[in-house]
Amino acid sequence: MLLGGPAPLFDCPDAEGNPVSLTQLRGKTVVLYFYPRDNTPGCTKEACGFRDYWVELQQSGVVVLGVSTDSQTSHQKFRDKFNLPFVLLSDPEAQLAQAYGVWGEKQFMGKTFLGVKRTTFIIDPAGQVSHIFTKVNTNTHALDILNVLRAA
Repeated sequence: MLLGGPAPLFDCPDAEGNPVSLTQLRGKTVVLYFYPRDNTPGCTKEACGFRDYWVELQQSGVVVLGVSTDSQTSHQKFRDKFNLPFVLLSDPEAQLAQAYGVWGEKQFMGKTFLGVKRTTFIIDPAGQVSHIFTKVNTNTHALDILNVLRAA
């Protein structure tokens, strides 16, 4: 997938099992962020950043969707524990992560494994990828996104 190209279409369940598709969001700017795992330190910081900047993100008119391979039940607990006001999508087979090119080999503490590479895509109202964040600072990510949206 290339910057400026069409975002891969998806139909993925949210924490309650309701289908969410990119097609139904056409006409809106979508912040689609992929993260490795619910309830881990970096992922929690990142999610809470979106929560803390929620009013500003809403004023920018964006839809925020978090995606990981965690189950719907895990997403429900994560969302409720940290009062996350946005939708979390469950991608247990990593199909969405693969479609966006963020599933692959990772290393942590000397071990190599397959997993989600923390990446965020901003998808414009026409369904085109307008920005890709591959180097994500979990402490400032929501503000970094707001700055890009405000500059656009």
